[in-house]
Amino acid sequence: MSKKEGWSGRFYEDFEVGDVYHHPLGRTVLSADNTWFTLLTQAPAPIHFDHHYAGQTEWKKVIVNSTFILALVTGQSVTDLSQNVFANLGWDQVRLPKPVFEGDTIYSQSKVLELRDSKSRPDVGIVKVSTVGYNQEGTVVISFLRTMMIFRRGRNPGIPRPRIED
Repeated sequence: MSKKEGWSGRFYEDFEVGDVYHHPLGRTVLSADNTWFTLLTQAPAPIHFDHHYAGQTEWKKVIVNSTFILALVTGQSVTDLSQNVFANLGWDQVRLPKPVFEGDTIYSQSKVLELRDSKSRPDVGIVKVSTVGYNQEGTVVISFLRTMMIFRRGRNPGIPRPRIED
């Protein structure tokens, strides 16, 4: 039996403009996720954790903290986009067209928009993508542009792994 390398992510050379990645993992948002994220980020708007208050709004229920959704959808994309990131350069044009509620399941996909060489760092290239997150009904709940510096093949520091004998 031979040993096989696990997925180590894409390098700059692996991207092509127009590529679309359907990120493999969905995530159901729990009440605990929303409450903890709201508390951790010190964002105590009652719409995010006070069920009685939220029940009096037009939505009649708690809305998930939107920065949690930004973090979640960004995280969902790491396997396909930024496993070999040197640096995130920015998130732009973040849009939240529909609210997310506790119990919704979020999925996401990204499309490669631009590729260019870094002028200051020869070990990386710059990748710009458009990402959308959508719920279990296919309704888009977030969209954004993201720009990243991605290592070129063979230029990343690598992950030290101990050798385990069979």
